[in-house]
Amino acid sequence: MFTSKQPAEIRLLRKNIMGINQQVPIANNKQTRYIYFDNAASTPALVPVVQELNDYLNWYSGVHRGTGFKSLISSKIYNQCHDIIGSFVGADLTRDTVVMVKNTTEAINKLSYRLQLNPSDVVITTDMEHHSNDLPWKARAKVLYAHLNKHGELDIEDVRNCLQKNYPRVRLLAVCGASNVTGHINNVHLLAEMAHAYSCKILVDGAQLIPHRRFEMKPYSDPAHIDFLAFSGHKMYAPFGAGVLIGPKEIFTQNPPEYQGGGTVKLVMKDKIYWAEPPDSEEAGSPNVIGTYALAKTLNYLKNLGIGNIEQYEQELTDYALKKIQALKNIVVYGSKTRVGVISFNIKGISHSLVGAILCFEAGIGTRTGCFCAQNYVRKLLGEKEDSRQIKLFEDNQADKIPGMVRISLAGYNTREEVDYLIKWLEKITQNKSEFESRYRYDPIQGSFMPNDLPAQEFIDSIYNRYL
Repeated sequence: MFTSKQPAEIRLLRKNIMGINQQVPIANNKQTRYIYFDNAASTPALVPVVQELNDYLNWYSGVHRGTGFKSLISSKIYNQCHDIIGSFVGADLTRDTVVMVKNTTEAINKLSYRLQLNPSDVVITTDMEHHSNDLPWKARAKVLYAHLNKHGELDIEDVRNCLQKNYPRVRLLAVCGASNVTGHINNVHLLAEMAHAYSCKILVDGAQLIPHRRFEMKPYSDPAHIDFLAFSGHKMYAPFGAGVLIGPKEIFTQNPPEYQGGGTVKLVMKDKIYWAEPPDSEEAGSPNVIGTYALAKTLNYLKNLGIGNIEQYEQELTDYALKKIQALKNIVVYGSKTRVGVISFNIKGISHSLVGAILCFEAGIGTRTGCFCAQNYVRKLLGEKEDSRQIKLFEDNQADKIPGMVRISLAGYNTREEVDYLIKWLEKITQNKSEFESRYRYDPIQGSFMPNDLPAQEFIDSIYNRYL
């Protein structure tokens, strides 16, 4: 499904996507090529990176302190990968440390510990955050939420007011670079200037931004400098269990690490411990060398391909998809136009969960439904309030009746033809709601709708049995 509108770099990216031609079963005993529109959750891997990874595995060994050739080689590669990852986002490698973790969630939790917050300290976040940039702060400080406008975009002036009113108790402004619900992009460098004006540091949750936009942390001398950045490999073509936290080295040397053990120390005496320098002090135990290598190689691939080329194409594709979806009858789209390739919507009069199931089992399209680990934001966009009704639905295993949305999320390898195919199916669903509803049942164990007569479960089990 290539198109003449795709630049050569984008055609190459699509060619190198693993599983791009994977077939799945649909109605009438047919099969179709799977279309993946759930890139905001996780992206597929790249063929050349997997090939390089398989080759490197011949030299893989435990890193640091090993005296054999494989360990020496792996240690050098692992250390250099930190620099490659930091350089990709313009980190200052003389002052910043690049800490490898599992994902963005772990990165933010680590920072919440490392900042040594007190209950009287204030962390300002926003009403549009993923749970991972909300819950860790609640456990350690007083959290204030900057408000949104009617489109679900961040109210910049409310951020300024929060900083001003709570100065000097505000220790951190924690904000997403882009929303995983609406795709809205925050002006994080402007927010950084505002935070620094009130002697406050800023964390950018870059999970949805770094895969889709060119990004620079900027020099320390620049008021728009980003103090802390977190992002995940699995959202940018490196699903190998590696995430990143970048921040000033000095923050990670002020107190002992939260995880202590192998690799975090230089010398252990009965009554005294000499901690290792970051990032070693922050990467307890045997680190994820393979995931780190894969992420570094993926970032090099994207850099050589041209992240600007990907950004431009994704923006054009997102605009195209948004225009097509908004033109459909009985569909509500949430958010405004300026966004990365994340589009959340509902079809009036039909469960979001059922829409996702129909697209899966009858069209072979992978989407996501629900609240996307951002329940507070989704409720605000839907005009819903926290109430006992939703709690009762949850406790009665009727999660399908809890309000939510359908989300598609695009990446640089997706095409207009795939979008057109989605539009065709959305039109079918809006025109034949009752017919589709009769063909599905909600399975509380699966937590989703399942078809009454399609061999979906048999197919799922057959693939499961192949690999386990």
